[in-house]
Amino acid sequence: MAGDYFGLKAKGTNLRTETIAGITTFLTMAYIIFVNPTMLGKTGMDKGALVAVTCIVTAISTIIAGVFGKAPIAMAPGMGLNAFFTYTLVLGKGISWETALGAVFVSGVLFLLLTLIGLRKKLVEAIPPGIISAISVGIGLFITFIGLVNLHIIVKNDSTLVSAGPLGATTLIGLAGLLFMLFFEMKGIKGSLLIGIAFSTLLAIAFGYVDRPMRWVSFDVDIRPIALHLDIFGALKWGVLGSVFSLMFMDMFDSIGTLVACCHQAKMVDTHGKIKGIDRLLAIDAIATMTGALFGTSTTTAYIESAAGIEQGGRTGLTSVVTGALFLLAIIFAPLVGIVPEYATAPALIMVGLFMMKEVRVINFANIEEAFPAFIIIVMIALSYSISTGLAFGFISFVLIKSAAGKVREVKPTMWIIAILSFAFLAGDKLGDLMKCIK
Repeated sequence: MAGDYFGLKAKGTNLRTETIAGITTFLTMAYIIFVNPTMLGKTGMDKGALVAVTCIVTAISTIIAGVFGKAPIAMAPGMGLNAFFTYTLVLGKGISWETALGAVFVSGVLFLLLTLIGLRKKLVEAIPPGIISAISVGIGLFITFIGLVNLHIIVKNDSTLVSAGPLGATTLIGLAGLLFMLFFEMKGIKGSLLIGIAFSTLLAIAFGYVDRPMRWVSFDVDIRPIALHLDIFGALKWGVLGSVFSLMFMDMFDSIGTLVACCHQAKMVDTHGKIKGIDRLLAIDAIATMTGALFGTSTTTAYIESAAGIEQGGRTGLTSVVTGALFLLAIIFAPLVGIVPEYATAPALIMVGLFMMKEVRVINFANIEEAFPAFIIIVMIALSYSISTGLAFGFISFVLIKSAAGKVREVKPTMWIIAILSFAFLAGDKLGDLMKCIK
């Protein structure tokens, strides 16, 4: 019955493949169960409640994306967005976490309105094919960089910003998992990423680098300290509205970038290259943000780690249902999930980055009008450590280059809107300083 609903046979997949894909996506993003509460906990929010809320919101949003969006896309509190919530809104501007949650909710409402009037869909469809491919490549490079950092192959360096790190025991364990992934991938065996993650984890246990949890399950689930504590009216004050816009922009282009990249990878496009059901997915993304704020977490968005499951053959919403169900189980089995070390999942991110780099062949580097914006997107997504920032630079450069070349008519009206929004986002709080410089 599930096979008929999700159309497994029509999409050339089966229950086993979708299950493996769902588990793979879960393992590559399970770190949020611990990272998100640690980040948001710095605002004074209850960490125990945050662990449960992170799992609940991720599960609900991901299952809805699977059942109603019928896409192998996972949704969860965004990592860059939770940093903005913590360091910019609460710790930086002195806004209470309740008001910050209200700002997240309001941004989600605006996000949903833009979706219902069709503007978000038009934003996606206005992006040229070469730029779409650049988004995939840029995110692939970004994911690879994250994987290399998590594996400690790339480390911080005060002189050169980053450099190659020492090959410690945990790094070698992760690399062993990477070799397993490459071997099984070359053999065409499904589940290569999952096998590699499991192998590295077992090695870590065997050599004593993973501490056994004090308990395997935990039934201490209480979300009352943060659920329904958002202050919507406080978020509607003039001084907070700029932050609402920033949250909306970051969520909008983070989710657009992720959905464009993942849906193309999952072959969810029609003969004209348009993503099937993109309007539904965008609406679900907005509703997920509103739901997350009600429960007590920062902006929820589509997760690029979904690409790991898609690479393992996930093609339908059943992949997301499996991932969401595992996050529900993780509420109880959080101590068990915690034994999978970061350096075990890092190789999976590197492999996903490799797979997403294939899109580079679509970009026409012989045409500077397409090549430069694409190049800027690829470089800036990775080096700015932000999908939305990289896209903003790329969109602005695309419009400027077309205008300089006297080809203004080739720029769709929607792209002008995107460029203006991108400039407003990049300017942000610095707009006043910019005006002083102009004067």
